[in-house]
Amino acid sequence: MIGRVLTWLVTAGIAAWVVFGYIGGMNLPGVPGGLGLLERIQPNTPFGFVRVENGWVYVVGGLLAVVALILLYSLAITAVSNQRSGRKRSPWPLFGQGVVHMFMWMMLFFAYYPILQIVAASFDPTNSLYRFSAPQSDNLLIRARVIPDFAQANFDNYLKLFDGVVIYAYQWVLLLVSGVALLGALGIAGYRRLKGDTKESGPLATLQSRALITFAVAFFLLIVFLSPEQFTSPNTEAKFLLWIRNTLFVSGLTGVLAVLLTATAGYAFARFNFPGRYPMLLVFIFVQMFPGFLGLIAIYTLMSNLGLLDPRYPILNFAGLVLAYSGGIVSFGTWVYKGFLESISKSLEEAALIDGATKWQAFTKVLLPLSAPMFVFIFLLQFVGTYSEFILANLLLTGSDSWTVGMGLRNFTTGQFQTKWGLFAAAAVLGSIPILLTFYGFQRYFVSGYTAGSVKE
Repeated sequence: MIGRVLTWLVTAGIAAWVVFGYIGGMNLPGVPGGLGLLERIQPNTPFGFVRVENGWVYVVGGLLAVVALILLYSLAITAVSNQRSGRKRSPWPLFGQGVVHMFMWMMLFFAYYPILQIVAASFDPTNSLYRFSAPQSDNLLIRARVIPDFAQANFDNYLKLFDGVVIYAYQWVLLLVSGVALLGALGIAGYRRLKGDTKESGPLATLQSRALITFAVAFFLLIVFLSPEQFTSPNTEAKFLLWIRNTLFVSGLTGVLAVLLTATAGYAFARFNFPGRYPMLLVFIFVQMFPGFLGLIAIYTLMSNLGLLDPRYPILNFAGLVLAYSGGIVSFGTWVYKGFLESISKSLEEAALIDGATKWQAFTKVLLPLSAPMFVFIFLLQFVGTYSEFILANLLLTGSDSWTVGMGLRNFTTGQFQTKWGLFAAAAVLGSIPILLTFYGFQRYFVSGYTAGSVKE
């Protein structure tokens, strides 16, 4: 308890000191000009940047001050622990961990900093990333554009994405059911985390799984029955929900088809010996050496000959795109699933055959249940890989009603002086939500798919 309290106090102290004292953003009582830093700020440059004289000194000084606070924290915690246990432990291991965690938090900040800027741009009504004057603020970080200025933030960009969209009554019901199910699943997951419940079975785990299934089914029905006639606005960006529907439709079917193809092909290569088996495996490796865009002309010609490029029938365009996407995962997925099956002992199938099962029954009732983590892993790889794909979609899809998210985002950045950065950022934020929910719902299978490979006896 003491360690947790001190951790929060030290963190809050560092944050308050950085925001209000060190950066000179506020005129604190007894600290005129924020430690004198405001007096050393040079005038704004033509592009609004703020230059602080000897700013690196303040940065290094701030890091040393944080390291000193970590040292004090380590000494205090070690002293209390030694007094209670009667041992003499050194504070340096704890100090080393604290310094490592400090650098890890810095790396996380730099990694996620672009996300902060994208979210801030989505609330900017000016739709511009370029300003020739710095924001008028007493906070140095805001003036230097390190922290976004939310003084004029609003939801105009988000509202434009839903302008003129007609939602039917049954769709509102499905939306309500999916929202309640998702909130319920998140609440149960948080409660289990607080209790330390990591069991895969039990009443709470079952309830959470049912809530996620309910959300998936309701959301799937909501997406499937969304039609282009519901989008009445003349603005192209108002079809954003339709682009989400198209993307989920294409990526979902591609993931399912990829699982079916890799499951059968991987099983054949792992369990059967037939002429040409090894050369075909080498061909799969050889095909992966070439980037996908080298086959664009061949893919376009093939889809054209099959009649899958007719702009009058968008469903045919989607079918061609799904086939093109699915073919790209066969070689990689086959190798991955083949390696996974080879790590499973053949004695399991032999026992099923002795009990009277056929080869197909041994595959469907023994190997497929064991392969669930690998199938989810392959599905996620294909789903995420095709969700934001642009080149093939731009080649095979025609008309704004059949665009995917990647093509829709590209529409916001066309024209030298017509780039709608605010709408682009808002669409990017909303478009990333399905990916985040997918990873959250299947993260356990995703991790186990990477680590799968142990021999099961």
